[in-house]
Amino acid sequence: MEREIRTTEDGSKTLYINDLNENYHSHHGALQEANHVFIKNGLNLVYNYEINILELGFGTGLNVLVTINDFLKNDKNHVINYFTIEKYPVNANEVKELDYGSFFDDPDIKKIYDVLHTCEWNQRIEILPNFFFTKFHCDFFDIENLTLPKINLVYYDCFGARVQPDLWEEKIFRMVSNKMEIDGLLTTYSSKGSVRRILKELHFKVEKKAGPPGKREMINAVKMGSEN
Repeated sequence: MEREIRTTEDGSKTLYINDLNENYHSHHGALQEANHVFIKNGLNLVYNYEINILELGFGTGLNVLVTINDFLKNDKNHVINYFTIEKYPVNANEVKELDYGSFFDDPDIKKIYDVLHTCEWNQRIEILPNFFFTKFHCDFFDIENLTLPKINLVYYDCFGARVQPDLWEEKIFRMVSNKMEIDGLLTTYSSKGSVRRILKELHFKVEKKAGPPGKREMINAVKMGSEN
């Protein structure tokens, strides 16, 4: 798919897919959206000593970077195991032009950004002491075949239902739920009524939260138990 780089309103960049008329991130601000949805309403609400994060999908790597940035600012005695899935990786020129490392104060983030995109697929690596990273090159629907620990936190960051409706249906959410720990948190920028209903049917406690700039609402969902 043909992609182009676009600058969002907070100065950070995103990718735009011409064929789908779809941005990877909000045009109101890629960086502020990632921080609001996945850090403020995700990572900062999970306080386990060891946190297993599953992201759908890796894309530009921005969600990993904001997670690492928060990790570096806080208690590094915690352990984070970060797993992410991507079928269509961005290329080296796109990584360079997006230049996400320059948007963070910590100089190590720039080097980490490059490592995230150049490291081997399907291999667990230690990005930082106590921060482990694994990226899987596969389709989201292959998630049921992945060997993962029980997941405490899900970053659900698929393309919108307008362009990929199958990624917002019961089948994929059931697969994700099966990988999650009881009391695990799923956070997403979406606030679709159909998504809320699916998650409730799968025994999640669903809460609408204030969305990032440009979006009124988003969803947090806590897994309450087996649907069986």
